[in-house]
Amino acid sequence: MSKRIFDIILSAAGLFFTIPLWIIFMLIIWITDGHNPLYIQKRVGKNCKNFLLLKFRTMIAGAERDTGPVFAGKADERITTFGIFLRSTALDELPQLINILKGDMSFVGPRPERPEFVEKYIKDVLDYKKRFSVLPGLTGLAQVYGYYDSSPQEKLRYDLEYIKKQNLWIDLQLIVKSFIITFQRKWGS
Repeated sequence: MSKRIFDIILSAAGLFFTIPLWIIFMLIIWITDGHNPLYIQKRVGKNCKNFLLLKFRTMIAGAERDTGPVFAGKADERITTFGIFLRSTALDELPQLINILKGDMSFVGPRPERPEFVEKYIKDVLDYKKRFSVLPGLTGLAQVYGYYDSSPQEKLRYDLEYIKKQNLWIDLQLIVKSFIITFQRKWGS
């Protein structure tokens, strides 16, 4: 219960204080890309229930039209110039404050994956389904201490460690470390 109260207060404050960034980012994306600045994607949350995750658009419109769902690479040509900045700072994730406020997500937890990938990982990765016992998070152990291209098994190891040890103190530490990574523009390293 204290985690949920913490999430509500922090996400509401985050939304309030980042409104100017939302306006600036949405204008830049709309002017440079000509498409909806927000990107909505189905993700799998707690108890394997799907929800709609919000992000600022960082890829060209229709980026997966020909390929279907695929992970973005480090030098992915589908990522826009402004999208490179947003991804390196993780500011493309700001709209997920709404997901946190709604209760789809928490600030800290396993990152929510797309249903297409979850279906595969549940078959291929032992104990993968255990990560759905908690709300997915904006950040987590795997994001702070792992790498974007870490294997699903490696990310799961971090996720299960977090689930076992989670508490407010760990959450605060991970949030602070996430802010530091954002200011250093080292997300996706």
